[in-house]
Amino acid sequence: MNSQQDRQALLWGLVGVTLFAATLPMTRLAVGTAEAPQLSPWFVTFGRAAVAGVLSIAYLLWQRAQGRLRVPNRAEWPLIGITAFGVIVGFPLFLALALRHVPSTHGAVVTALLPLSTAVLGALWFRQRPSAGFWACAVLGSGLVLAYMVWRAGGFYLGAANIYLIIAMTTGAFGYIGGARLTPRLGAEQVICWVLVSCLPLTLPIAWLFAPADFLAIAGMSWLGFGYVALFSMWIGFFAWYRALALGAVRVSQIQLVQPFLSLLFAVPLAGEQLDMVTLVFALAVIATVYMGKKMPVHAAGAPA
Repeated sequence: MNSQQDRQALLWGLVGVTLFAATLPMTRLAVGTAEAPQLSPWFVTFGRAAVAGVLSIAYLLWQRAQGRLRVPNRAEWPLIGITAFGVIVGFPLFLALALRHVPSTHGAVVTALLPLSTAVLGALWFRQRPSAGFWACAVLGSGLVLAYMVWRAGGFYLGAANIYLIIAMTTGAFGYIGGARLTPRLGAEQVICWVLVSCLPLTLPIAWLFAPADFLAIAGMSWLGFGYVALFSMWIGFFAWYRALALGAVRVSQIQLVQPFLSLLFAVPLAGEQLDMVTLVFALAVIATVYMGKKMPVHAAGAPA
């Protein structure tokens, strides 16, 4: 990337990461805890996509009225399916299942695995050649996250919640890269809107199936958390994030290493969680790899595969 494109990618990436950082504490508010459950993780996952899907219909109609609507062609629909698998189902569902059992501060540190997954897939898909130093920083940051998970689990038994988080990170990377491939063709906004609209036949009935029997029995803060993940985590955040990934998927993916620290900061006032010193030290150590990784070269290698 040239310097101007680099700055644009990092700026859009920072906006997206900041919006995504509040996803964990807000999801924690929405689903509650194992001792005091609120909304079903299945309802949060598919309900937020259904709400964002309805908003996406309005956005696409507005784009058509402006003469800017771009309907995906036959070759692009498989990419939309891959993106939907990652960002509509895989990441939010397994994240919500995990946060029933662990604090969002714990999940925030584990989310630092996502940049490595995104970088690996981005390098393969966009045929970029990260330097050895870049990979060393990415592996170091991810190794710190794995060490943190083992420490919190009290040994090498990771537990169901950590397994859910790892699945969420892996599937999320597929969704991010699939959307990044589509963004130069459709535009960042239309990518996530088409993904959400195409999933409405799935998300609406499942959300209805798992909707709470008594809406008034759900705490107001839980509905606030649900509203945030529907509007910002599932919709507006992707406007910025896909735009950033399309400009430079491998390098921009490293910005997500800042996301755990932002999530830790948001978790204290939003979810009322406490931030212990060990968690903070691990988060700061992971974030330190961002600075080092940002300085490492990433070379282009021809057109995307």
